[in-house]
Amino acid sequence: MHYKVILRILGLLLMIFSITMLPPLAISYGYHDGTHMAFISGFTITLLTGFIIWSPVYRVREDLRTRDGFLITVLFWVVLGLFGAIPFMLSKDPGLSFVDAVFESLSGLTTTGATVMTGIDVLPESILFYRQQLQWLGGMGIIVLAVAILPMLGIGGMQLYRAETPGPVKDSKLTPRITETAKALWYIYLSLTVACALGYWIAGMTPFDAIGHSFSTVAIGGFSTHDASIGYFDSPLIEAVCTFFMVISAINFGLHFFAWRQRTFSHYFQDPEFKFYLIILFSIISLSAVVLTLTETYTPVESIRKAIFEVVSIATTTGFATADFAQWPVMLPFLLFVAAFAGGCAGSTGGGMKVIRVLLILKQGHREIKRLIHPNAVIPVKLGREPISDRILEAVWGFFSVYLIVFILMLIILLGTGLDQVTAWSAVGATLNNLGPGLGEVETHYGDLNSTAKWVLTFAMLLGRLEVFTLLVLFTPSFWKR
Repeated sequence: MHYKVILRILGLLLMIFSITMLPPLAISYGYHDGTHMAFISGFTITLLTGFIIWSPVYRVREDLRTRDGFLITVLFWVVLGLFGAIPFMLSKDPGLSFVDAVFESLSGLTTTGATVMTGIDVLPESILFYRQQLQWLGGMGIIVLAVAILPMLGIGGMQLYRAETPGPVKDSKLTPRITETAKALWYIYLSLTVACALGYWIAGMTPFDAIGHSFSTVAIGGFSTHDASIGYFDSPLIEAVCTFFMVISAINFGLHFFAWRQRTFSHYFQDPEFKFYLIILFSIISLSAVVLTLTETYTPVESIRKAIFEVVSIATTTGFATADFAQWPVMLPFLLFVAAFAGGCAGSTGGGMKVIRVLLILKQGHREIKRLIHPNAVIPVKLGREPISDRILEAVWGFFSVYLIVFILMLIILLGTGLDQVTAWSAVGATLNNLGPGLGEVETHYGDLNSTAKWVLTFAMLLGRLEVFTLLVLFTPSFWKR
């Protein structure tokens, strides 16, 4: 393990992260909201800490190994979550406790969107902007941004990219050099953000709300500048813009990259994961609209409108709201919540287990049924026309089993803290899937939970963001052996 290199990278990235305190500082001065000292302090503390960590080892020049990549990835998210919490604690409003500030900070960076705060409408503008900015930075993965910068500083980044990139196949690159890959992803990400902000502004949002909501929409985050979320605007046009960009942002960015490079869209409909993703959304939207209409929860037109927005928001793990889906009739709350376990596509900003894994599990299950009928047949699992190796299928099943075990363990711990079953189950699911809103006591916020539950759920956010194995591998003794 190259600890000096790890410290050098960590120090550099902390100094880079300190710069992100400056935009909300400017917002604070512009709106005269009185929170400027919180961001000045956050900037100073983060910059100095990064410099202190970096300066003794700044001359070290060694390549990162795979194990180093895992450790720096996890350390980076943990450290950023801690330092990102500083403005929440130091500002008079909201003036959060340590556990609440870390929860809110990591919820933003991991694009979970679970909040401990209420009265969001009256919070200082700089704090509102900072929350949205955290999600935007976390959405594509600050690590991927770092991989584009670090090679300029003489540090190779492929190990970081492998540790951070979601999906069952981690070695694929969009361009031959990882730096170019990271830059390409960020150009696409930035372009989508700008387009989304313009769409919101044209649809009727103020520039402040448009920029803030574009950050959390493209990041599949769900933080809003209003307690009522997107429902605050009560605008079908704004909901249409939001729905479009939620759907786009939960698609594999590799497909967006190919569309940008080749100027074609036909490849989207040749991708099995994309087609399965659309089938999931269309099926649940149709069923939800029918149930809402038959139960006379809304008028037929309103049922379709609510169903489209809420299903896309929950299934993509964004977490925006125009209605309280937890109060919907029959099985709909449970159905929508379960959809979040599939989440977005691999290589997207969405959470959950990823659509590709669910598709491969279903195909593997179908193969096992066929084997019962034809025990001697050789039946490959295919994605499109490409056969999938047993090694990848084993990895998918391994991920699924560990995901369930972690879910059950954390559920038991939350039940042990005194939470009811619905609250505990949905809180773990909402944080592990990086969804945000849950059911029961966590329908709207997590502020009333006890500190132990908040720490467990904070850990769940990290597990979900790092796709379980990246974090759990650090707890194995063999990882630390020379």
